[in-house]
Amino acid sequence: MLRRFFALVVTALVAFAPALPARALEMPGPLRALRGELHRLVARLPAASAIEVLDLSTGLRVGYNAGESMPAASTIKIPVMVEVFRQMEAGRFDLQRRVTLLASDKDYGSGDLCDEPSGTTYAVEDLLARMIDVSDNTATNMLIRLVGRANINATMRRLGLRHTRLTTDVRTNTWSVRQALRSSPADMVHLLTLMAKRQLVDEWSSNEMISILEQDQINTLLPAALPDDVPIAHKTGSFFDTLNDVGIVYANDAPYVIAVMTTGLPSLSTGRTFIRSLSRMAFAQEQRLASWRSLVGIATFAQSGGIMPPDVRYWQNSASSGIGGGGR
Repeated sequence: MLRRFFALVVTALVAFAPALPARALEMPGPLRALRGELHRLVARLPAASAIEVLDLSTGLRVGYNAGESMPAASTIKIPVMVEVFRQMEAGRFDLQRRVTLLASDKDYGSGDLCDEPSGTTYAVEDLLARMIDVSDNTATNMLIRLVGRANINATMRRLGLRHTRLTTDVRTNTWSVRQALRSSPADMVHLLTLMAKRQLVDEWSSNEMISILEQDQINTLLPAALPDDVPIAHKTGSFFDTLNDVGIVYANDAPYVIAVMTTGLPSLSTGRTFIRSLSRMAFAQEQRLASWRSLVGIATFAQSGGIMPPDVRYWQNSASSGIGGGGR
């Protein structure tokens, strides 16, 4: 009887947490432990970092400098993708719309579309797959031109993102790209949480975007620390001194959203070690948090009509099959 009463009290507190003072709901032990581990890890990193981890079942989160504006690098391609789907939902075009490659679209920093002849046309679905799954910058610039940079920025503002912006398209041969493409972990977690809840644009669009992100071929950061059977829908980003990775982790009964941004790194190896360590910590403590939720009677997000299992996505993998090349 006492356990049931405690479960009801905790469930009620979680449900009404947004209306309560921050101190009214004590953070569960696993998240307190993650916060401590995170801060100790950050203290040893000789670079700037910003992090947020959000548990989808409770809405509770931990982070460090989560609202700090950081170089977004290729994580900015998620907002570009969101605007593409928003305009498709509005009826402006569909996945089969052909876009012509212009010389002005080409950027040689990532991807191989820049080597193709100007005047070649590509379907929107092909450009989306190239932009996300192999991080092709030229495909990104083609989609930015299609939907309009001002529209991307306006949509991000309407969604409540405070630091996410593109002041130019993707030009990796200039130092200014670090200021031209900006975001924060808090912004990315907010965007991905809407996506996980199937509330970003609409249900179909959210499912499509998640499926595209699941096909990311650059899996050396957050995914590298996860068990092989744990799917992740994510997007990386990098410059010579910057490494980012943001995503939704489908950890069975412990789904969560995570965003890690680093810059000013002495080496990319240092950044990779940092992000993998943080990913390992987050996964372990989310597993402990799942046990705590089970004890107090809080349902898992996926079991409450939240994220969809990866095997029922709508995206057709044929759109991205056979695409080679590197990415950032």
